[in-house]
Amino acid sequence: MKISGVDIRPGNILEYEGGIWKVAKIQHTQPGKGGAYMQVEMKNLQDGRKTNVRFRSADTIERVRLDQKEFQYLYNDGDSLVFMDKDSYEQINLPADLLGDASAFLTDGMDVTLELWDEKPISVALPEQVEATIVEADAVVKGQTASSSYKPAVLDNGVRVMVPPHIESGTRIVVDVYERTYVSKAG
Repeated sequence: MKISGVDIRPGNILEYEGGIWKVAKIQHTQPGKGGAYMQVEMKNLQDGRKTNVRFRSADTIERVRLDQKEFQYLYNDGDSLVFMDKDSYEQINLPADLLGDASAFLTDGMDVTLELWDEKPISVALPEQVEATIVEADAVVKGQTASSSYKPAVLDNGVRVMVPPHIESGTRIVVDVYERTYVSKAG
């Protein structure tokens, strides 16, 4: 399925220059002169190479449809992560670097989606948003307003995010896994 350059999102799997690439980071840029473009950082899922590519809004790229299968995360086994097929209960080990930065959000028993290409697992998709607890939050600086400023906080998994001034230690929040951003207070 072809998608526009500006529709690329982190976690997308793209076919680019004969390879299969996973989008790690994106940045939408609109310069003063010329058209807008999407700066995309990608990792090749076959050989691990990384690249940075600009896609203009008029560019189209092939988004790869992978076979998806539900698995459950069991535990970290050193350099690999162990997952269990929810249908057959078969366990598989995958390299820990397959998830990249998102692996910090893995919790025992979490349901994930393994994406397969030619029957081989090449990507693990976590839920887009997860709940986490703030273990450390900086004090509010006098004069900050809730509408315009955020303060740094540390989650129970060690990830640092920026949160609104009213969020304190011990608060459960919803976090975007791939953008590593505060979404809302957990309900």
